[in-house]
Formats: sequence, C-alpha cells, structure tokens
Amino acid sequence: PPVERLAQEGIARMPAEMSPKARRGLGIAAAIGGLAVAAGLVLTALEDSVVYFYGPTDLMDKPVDARRIRVGGLVVEGSVDIDGTQNRFAVSDGKTAVTILFNGALPDLFREGQGIIAEGIYDGSTFSADSVLAKHDETYMPKEVAETLKEQGVWQGGENQ
Repeated sequence: PPVERLAQEGIARMPAEMSPKARRGLGIAAAIGGLAVAAGLVLTALEDSVVYFYGPTDLMDKPVDARRIRVGGLVVEGSVDIDGTQNRFAVSDGKTAVTILFNGALPDLFREGQGIIAEGIYDGSTFSADSVLAKHDETYMPKEVAETLKEQGVWQGGENQ
C-alpha cells in the first residue's frame, strides 16, 4: 500500500490516535468555548430585564432608547396635578426637571418636595410611569436619588443617608 511505503520512507506520518495531552487540551478548549457561549446567552437574556436609574439631568444629557428605566428626584413644588387617577408632576435633581405622567393611585406618602422613584418609559420629553415609589419615613431617601442630589450639590440630609 502506498501509505505504508510513504511512512517507511518518512515522508508522511499520521497518528492513529490522539495523545492524552492533546485530548486534554481539546477538552479544555471545548469547555472554555461552552462557557463563553453560555455567558453570552445569559448576558443577552438579562439585557432586556435590567432597569437603569437616571436622575433628571442624566436623562436630558444622555439619549435613552425605548426601554424601561427608573428616574428619581424631589417632587417639584406646585407641579402636582391630580385628576382622578391621571397624575402629572415634575421631579427635579436641583438642576433639571422632568415631567412624569402616572395613571393610578399615588402612594399615601407622596407629596411635593419629597424624594420618589418612578419606573416606566421616557419618550424624549415626558416620562410615562407605571409605578411610583415614595420614601417610607422622614429619614429615608432612596440611595440612587440621594447620590444624584449629592452630585448636584442639593442634598440636605445627614451624612449616613
């Protein structure tokens, strides 16, 4: 046979079986590839369920695509307009205000000058919220809202809040 003759002459040599070292390397490469594919699938699936937080100034400065986000700040004095379950109010971080529309009952603790977080969709000018969260007592400010207000130099709360 021609292959045996070539092998005898040292021209071509094909291993009959992979060495243990080569099999181990191939197994490790396959495992790393499988983990990379799994991580990519998980990140792609989670991308749609992540809800980002924005302050009003961040919302105006950065373009936001049509996805669910949270916006928070202090309810602007004199901006609250309640007509049955149709609510319109503005939230500010001290620099910029954004108008929020909310169809539903506002939390009992909702009032002007208080910190809130609204979750919904921003269309470029108005934020349509489907949930509004208000602080639960006088000493609590949502962490995201407090950080935004501190960055803007508006924060009036204590150091541990």
